[in-house]
Amino acid sequence: MTSSVPASGQGAPGADRARAALDAAAGRGGEILPSELDVLAALDPETLDGTLRAFAARGADALPVLAALAESGERAVRRAARRALYRLAQRGVVPPPAAPRPVVAPRAEHAARAWLSGIDGSGSRATWILFEDGRGGSTLCSLILSDTAGIVDAAGGAISKRRLARELGELRASQKLPWVETEPARALGLVAEALRLHEALGTAPPAAFARWRQRFEGAPPATPPALPAEADPTLVERSLELLELPELAGWFLDPESVQADALALLEARESRLVVSDAVKAEREEAIVSRVVERELDAAPRHRWQRRLAEMALIFEATGRPEPARLAAAAAAALERDPARHPLARALARRGLEVAGEVAVGRLAAADVSRKPAVPGSPRP
Repeated sequence: MTSSVPASGQGAPGADRARAALDAAAGRGGEILPSELDVLAALDPETLDGTLRAFAARGADALPVLAALAESGERAVRRAARRALYRLAQRGVVPPPAAPRPVVAPRAEHAARAWLSGIDGSGSRATWILFEDGRGGSTLCSLILSDTAGIVDAAGGAISKRRLARELGELRASQKLPWVETEPARALGLVAEALRLHEALGTAPPAAFARWRQRFEGAPPATPPALPAEADPTLVERSLELLELPELAGWFLDPESVQADALALLEARESRLVVSDAVKAEREEAIVSRVVERELDAAPRHRWQRRLAEMALIFEATGRPEPARLAAAAAAALERDPARHPLARALARRGLEVAGEVAVGRLAAADVSRKPAVPGSPRP
């Protein structure tokens, strides 16, 4: 079988990503994302021309994407897209005549781009949403969302493209949590979820959110990430590997809620009674089981399940499919028998160990609390 891509584009760096970007844009009816324009602009001229030539072989199906590229992006991308359109026109494939352009008001302000951080040990994440007003102006809304408290911090204001690029670069370099671009509609939906949580709790977002609130009116809540119908037992057993990742170093049950259990664990370990190691281990396992059953009842269990599902998306977006599979499997299995779930027990053990360190004065309770920070960034 021969490829439709010219030989000049075979194996060129970025060519596969460019083809995937074009396929994605075609699936959206021709809408091309800024990140996809960046992928095409990074190609050398020969590979770019070959990639667009191969894409144009689709005929009329390629017209919406090529037309969009011909009007936006870097100069090299525009020129290559126009050449591809010219070749299609020579074959008689042309877009339908454009209707006369009515005189309309500038497009209403809309969410144009969005970014999300990973989720920290308190269930908080950072969210950036860039709004454009149709007249060339951009406004950045920066929020901290918590799955237990709602919106805990809000900031932002007008921003230029150059400043946005600089701040994104600085953020990715300094943040301990992963930071990925997402569909604006998903970010709006996560904020809508946070607002519903405020309603359920009878609380209000911080005053600084008032200037942003109208931009989220009517947005539907985000759809939870899909999980496997049946969790692979092998992946569930391996889910403990997730806690070795830097971004999950702060994942453990709140030490304050397990303080009494941590003291009981310390007493069992330091008891002067002569008991076998096996008996001590059984006592520790019993304490861990009690903590898991008490602290991971329905509502908290669903929160941890959602955190794992959301982190699976983050791992996938940052090119780490194996942690993504582990997180998705762990989330799916958490619905059933959490007391036997390896990761749930590990979260409890971590919480107990940290609570024990607080009890003996090696750590300050405020430094390890899993309650969301207000205001500020998510904890690492």
